[in-house]
Amino acid sequence: MAPQHKRVRVRGPAMGAAAVVVSAALAAAGPAPGAGAARADDSRPPAPAPTVPGVTPPVPAAPAVPPLPVTTWDVQVPRPKVPAFGAFLASDARGVARVEQLSHWLGGAELRVGHTYLPGNHWSDIEGDIRFLEDWAHWRNAREDRMLVLNVPLQERNEGGVSDDEVRRLLRRGAAGEFDHHFRALAERLVALKVPDTILVLGWEMNGTTYTHRCGPDPESWKKYWNRIVTTMRAVPGQKFRFDFTPNRGRDAVPWTRCYPGDDTVDIIGMDAYDQPAGMSFDEQVEEPYGLRAHVDFAKAHGKPVSYPEWGLFRNGDNPEYMRRMLAWMDEHRPLYNTLTDYCPHGVWQCDDNPESSRVYRSVLSGRSDEPAPVPTPTPPGPTAPPPPQNCSPLDLGSFVEHWLGGKLCLRFDWWSRSAP
Repeated sequence: MAPQHKRVRVRGPAMGAAAVVVSAALAAAGPAPGAGAARADDSRPPAPAPTVPGVTPPVPAAPAVPPLPVTTWDVQVPRPKVPAFGAFLASDARGVARVEQLSHWLGGAELRVGHTYLPGNHWSDIEGDIRFLEDWAHWRNAREDRMLVLNVPLQERNEGGVSDDEVRRLLRRGAAGEFDHHFRALAERLVALKVPDTILVLGWEMNGTTYTHRCGPDPESWKKYWNRIVTTMRAVPGQKFRFDFTPNRGRDAVPWTRCYPGDDTVDIIGMDAYDQPAGMSFDEQVEEPYGLRAHVDFAKAHGKPVSYPEWGLFRNGDNPEYMRRMLAWMDEHRPLYNTLTDYCPHGVWQCDDNPESSRVYRSVLSGRSDEPAPVPTPTPPGPTAPPPPQNCSPLDLGSFVEHWLGGKLCLRFDWWSRSAP
C-alpha cells in the first residue's frame, strides 16, 4: 500500500505561521506512534519517552547506518580469445607429459596445442601404427578446446637422402593413386582413436631439399598427390580433419607458391619460420620474397587462416629481439595456432643455450588463458524512502531530528496564502 503523510503546523521565527508538512510513512491500518505497544514487526521508530519535570530525558541511540553497497564478483565475461599455442616437446608420451610441465613454467598458461610427428621410416609408421598416438589422443580429448597437430610424411624413407630422380618417380606414383591405401588407414586409425578433428600437416617444408616428400623435382605431380591424399582421407566416415599446407619461410629450393595444391584441399596455410640465415634481421624475414608478409598476404587472398607449426631460434643464437618480434607478429596476425620447437638450438625451456630469449618468451606468455575474466557487479540498492507530497519542498534537518519527528519536514509552496491558526 502506498505510504500516507500526516500534516502538522509548526511555527518558526523565519516562517511565522508557515504550513509545514511532515512526510512520514505510516501503515494504513497501524496505530499512531506512541498509541500502545509496538508490534514485533513494526519497523517505525519508537515514540519518545514522556517528559518528567527536572529530569533530563535520555538521548536516543542514533539509527543504524545502512552498509554501503558491496561490490561482488559474481559475473564473468570472456577475455579476448588467446591464440592457441603450444610447443613441440617430444614426439612420444614424453611430449604429452611435458605439456603440463611447460604450462607450470609459464605460470599456468593454457597450452591448447599438442604437436607431434609420425616417423617416416616405413609405410606402417605413416599409417599411424604408432603406440604414442593413443597418449596424444587421450590428451586431446581431456578438453574440448584442445588441438592435436600431426605432421604426416608423404613417403617412407622420408629422410633417406633420396635423389631428385627417385623423388620424381615416387611423386608420380603417388599422383596415380598407388599410395592411397596408406592414408586411408591413417584416417581410420585417427577416427578410431576419437581424434577425427586432428590438424594434419601433410608433406611439410615441401619447398626445401631435406625430405623425400619434397615438391621441387615435380611440382605438378606433388600437387596431384596432395589432392589424392586429402580426397582419400576425407572419404573416411566420421572424419573432420583440417589440412595444413606448410612450407619453409623464404624461397628455399623452389617458391612455395608453385606447390600450392588449391583452395579446395587446403584448410590452413602454415609456415615453418626459424631465425635464419645468419645476420638476417626480423624485418628482412618479414619482407623477403616468400617471407612472413607474403605468407599472411597469400593466406588472406585465399581466405585461409595462417599457422606456425614450427618456429624458433637458429642461426643467430640467443636472440631476444627475434623472440620479441615474432611473438608480437603472431599477436598481430592471430594464427589459428603456433608451436615453438623446444629443443636446442631452437627452444627456450628444454634448451639452456638461449637464456635471454627464454626470459622474453616466458614474460610474454606467462599466465595466458581463455578463462573468463570476472567483472564487478554492484549489489542492488536497498529500498528507497517514500516520495514527498506534491507542492512540497523537503527540508534536510538531519537524521537525529527526523528520527524524533518521525519523518521529514517539507515546506509547502503556497504557505504565504494560508493563515496561521
